[in-house]
Amino acid sequence: MIIDLNCDMGEGYGPWPMGDDEAMLDIVSSANIACGYHAGDPSIMFRTAETAKRKGVAIGAHPGFNDLHGFGRRVIRGDSPAEIERMVAYQIGAMQAVAALAGHKVTYVKAHGTLNNMANEDMDLALAIARAIKGVDAGLVNVCMPGLLMEKASETIGVKVAREFFADRTYEDDGTLTSRKKPGSVLHDADAAAERVLRAVLDKAVTTTSGKRIPVQFDTICVHGDEPSAVVMARTVRAKLEANGIAIAPFSGVQR
Repeated sequence: MIIDLNCDMGEGYGPWPMGDDEAMLDIVSSANIACGYHAGDPSIMFRTAETAKRKGVAIGAHPGFNDLHGFGRRVIRGDSPAEIERMVAYQIGAMQAVAALAGHKVTYVKAHGTLNNMANEDMDLALAIARAIKGVDAGLVNVCMPGLLMEKASETIGVKVAREFFADRTYEDDGTLTSRKKPGSVLHDADAAAERVLRAVLDKAVTTTSGKRIPVQFDTICVHGDEPSAVVMARTVRAKLEANGIAIAPFSGVQR
């Protein structure tokens, strides 16, 4: 069995770092690189892509709302689907250009934070993101949560998808992530999270906050890079999977 391990990276800004990207790039197989809207800047994007290339890590564009102050985690309303489509396309294109300069290639897109959450509740927004991906490069894969609107929108217009499971987040009964505003929504115990990931991979199911087991099928596992425990979490998850015969490698063009 082979599965991808991804992490959100390049999320500093100017002289202010966020997370230990150098260490994470020794652990994960795919890096979701911020495109300058919720975090990141051209130099950080370049360095992250260049380091990922050197370490054999795949890269994806990680577009979000234009919200540096709120790290892309604030709800922003008022933009039309067409405006969202152009905003996402702009960020993908910027990441492609900087990646090319670094000698690497963007192979997928993963919407960040609140943009991603809102798209899973609004089909027009989900379709706008999928159209942006297809319009920029029809070969790009959309990384999205299984069974939600982003996956359905992608399938509707013919965008390839890779389904994602979050190692360090809890789930609600409808398959969405528990709000970060709720206590316990972010997991910090690396050993417990790693065991949970292994069970999800083997059982193709996850236990929600209410105790309900829901089916999940996924191609990639995310560990958030901005948490203090991120490196330990990623290293522990990888070790647990490999110890149970599950290899870590980038996904490629998964179609559901």
